[in-house]
Amino acid sequence: MNPASAQTLRQLLRTQEVAALGTLHEGRPYVSMVPFATLSGGTGFVVHVSQLAAHTKDMLRSPPVSLLVVAPPAPDVLPQALARVTIQGRASQYENGTDAHTEAKATYLTRFPESADLFGFADFSLFAIVPESVRFVGGFAQATTISAQKLAEVLSAA
Repeated sequence: MNPASAQTLRQLLRTQEVAALGTLHEGRPYVSMVPFATLSGGTGFVVHVSQLAAHTKDMLRSPPVSLLVVAPPAPDVLPQALARVTIQGRASQYENGTDAHTEAKATYLTRFPESADLFGFADFSLFAIVPESVRFVGGFAQATTISAQKLAEVLSAA
């Protein structure tokens, strides 16, 4: 990945707060919206979701998921040229009271401090989305597939 693409990818994941979450729902693709935060070291993403939501039940039944993050529309950019990243990975629920849960909660609240009250609701829980493959499109003819390790390196760079 060239330095300009790496910078675009970092900027995209740092500035956009919501992702489309793709899960398997009753044997069919299902897409919903979730706020997300990037885990320390760029090793994955954290989402805070309600047990009442279909996507939460889907992640518990079938951990393979996909996240799509897209740059906002701009008047001088065709929609097909918007920067975007698709992360295919696995979802796993954090167990309350663990160090990993505490770290994920702090990461999430750093990005979404207004969500603090939701942590008092018994039906909300944290999930890690651990990348397995990453497809980044920085614009026309600027598509590349990178590994989860490369993503972590890009996100950890200054």
